[in-house]
Amino acid sequence: MTDFEAIDALLARAKQETPLPPVEERRPLREALNVSRAQLAQALGVGASTVGGWESGRDPSGEVREKYAYFLNGARTKLDTAAAAAAEPAVAPAEEPAEADEPADLDDVDELADPQPCVLCGQPARHQVEGFPQHLDPADCGPAPAAPAPEPAPEPAGRFEARRPAQTDRPVRQAGRGVKVVPVGRRMQGAGTPDLITSTVTAVLTEHAGDAEAATAALVKRAIPDAMALLDHTRKGGRYDIVAHPWLPDVLRKQTARGADQVWEGRPKWARPELPAGVHEVTALDVNGAYLSALKTHLPLGQLEHSTGDHHDRRRAGIHLITPPAWNHDQVLPNPIGNRDEAGPLWVTEPTLRLLLRISSPKHALCEPPVIHESWTSGATEGLLEKFRITLKDARDKAIADGDDVTLEYVKAMYSKFVSTMGESNYNRELYRTDWMHLIRSQAFANLWWKAHRAYDEGLMVVRAMGTDELHVAGDWQAVFPEGRGVTEVKVKDVYTVGTRTESEGTGNA
Repeated sequence: MTDFEAIDALLARAKQETPLPPVEERRPLREALNVSRAQLAQALGVGASTVGGWESGRDPSGEVREKYAYFLNGARTKLDTAAAAAAEPAVAPAEEPAEADEPADLDDVDELADPQPCVLCGQPARHQVEGFPQHLDPADCGPAPAAPAPEPAPEPAGRFEARRPAQTDRPVRQAGRGVKVVPVGRRMQGAGTPDLITSTVTAVLTEHAGDAEAATAALVKRAIPDAMALLDHTRKGGRYDIVAHPWLPDVLRKQTARGADQVWEGRPKWARPELPAGVHEVTALDVNGAYLSALKTHLPLGQLEHSTGDHHDRRRAGIHLITPPAWNHDQVLPNPIGNRDEAGPLWVTEPTLRLLLRISSPKHALCEPPVIHESWTSGATEGLLEKFRITLKDARDKAIADGDDVTLEYVKAMYSKFVSTMGESNYNRELYRTDWMHLIRSQAFANLWWKAHRAYDEGLMVVRAMGTDELHVAGDWQAVFPEGRGVTEVKVKDVYTVGTRTESEGTGNA
C-alpha cells in the first residue's frame, strides 16, 4: 500500500465527533422539558453526576455522545415547535365550547401499560404527563391516602442506579386545564434509603458461592462506582444540587503530571521533642473511621469564586491564601498547619482556616489569628454528605456488631476510595472535586489535632500525632477516650515505654 493509499484508508476510517450544543444551553434544554438528570442518565445508561458534568463543561465521547446530542437536538426542536405554535394567531373559538371538566389535549401525555400511583392523589392512574403518572380528569382524583407511601423495594443486585428527583424548589406548573405537574422531590424527602449495601453484599456472596475472600475482593473492586451511586440515592430530595465537574482555579491544578497542586492540607507528622525525666508507658491509639467522620465538613456547593481581603465568611467554604500565625507550643502540641519548613503565605483549606480561627479566639488564645490574603470559595453547607455518611456509618456499625468482615471491608473501601478518587482520577469520572478531596482530608487532620488538644487539656502527655488516625499518649487515656471499634471510639495499636531511668532509680533497682 502506498503512502497515499494509507492516508485514504485513514480518512475513510476517520469519523468526526457529533457536535453538541454549547455548555450553557444543555441544562436549560433539559430543564425546559422538565426532565430530571436522573431520567436522562437512565436513558443514556450513565450516572446522574455524569450528566451534571456534561452540563458543567465536560464532553462525552463515542456512542454516548451521539445519544446525548440526539436528546439535546430533539429537545431544541420540540421547544422551537412549541414556541412557534404559541406565536401563531389565536383561532376563533368554536360555537360550542368544551365542557369545563374536559381535559385539554396535551402533547406530553402518554398512556401507561400498568397503572401507577397518581402524583396528586396517590390513586392508580393510567396516564402520565411529562413523565409524572396522574389522572387527566380532576374528577378521577380521589382523596390523598392518609398512610405514607410504602418504602421502596430494594434495588436489584448490580451497580446501584443513580436516580435524582426533579428540582424541588420550582413552583407547581400548570400543564393544561385541570392538570398539574408536581415535582416529586418533596414527596421523596421522607422516604428512607433502601439497604443497598446489604442487598449488594448478599448478591455478590451468592455469586461467589459464599466464598468470603472472593466476594470481598469483588466488592472492593466495585467500591468507587457503588459509592457514587449510593451518594446519588442519599441525595434524593436534597435541598442542594451538586456541581460535579466545576472549573477549577490554577491553584488546584497539578503543576506537573506527577506533581501536586498548591494546596496545603495540614497533615500532622509530629513527635514531642523532649520528654520529662523518667520512664513513661505510652499507648498508641488508632482513631476509627477518620475519613468517614471527616465527611461532615463545610463543602462548597458550586464553582469557586475569587475574593480578596482579610475576611472570612462562615457561610462559604473553599481554599484560602493565608500567612499562618507563629506557633509557640511545639513542645507539647503539634502545629495546626502540620510540618512546614518554608515560611510565608500558603494556600490552606476551610477546615485548617477554621481550626486556626477557633484556637486564636479568646476562649483558647493559643496563637494570633491568621492573615487572609485571598480566597476561592462558594456557598457551603456542612450537611451536604450527611445522609451518605450516616448510611455508611450505620452499615459499618452493623457489620462490626454482626462480625461481618465482608461488609466491613466493603464499606471501608467505599468511603476511603470515595475521598481519594474525587480529584481528577481516572477511577472516578462522575465527580471531579479536587477542592472537596483536599477539604475532607484536611478535616480528618483537624479532627486528629483536636483529639491531641483534648488529651493535653485532660492532663495526658501527648507524645506523637501522625496522619489522620495515629495518636500516642501517656497517662490514663481511658478516662478521656472510649475504647472500641465505633467511629467515636479508639483502638489500642501498641503499648511501649520511652525515657530513661534516673541514676537513683537504677541504684535502687540494683
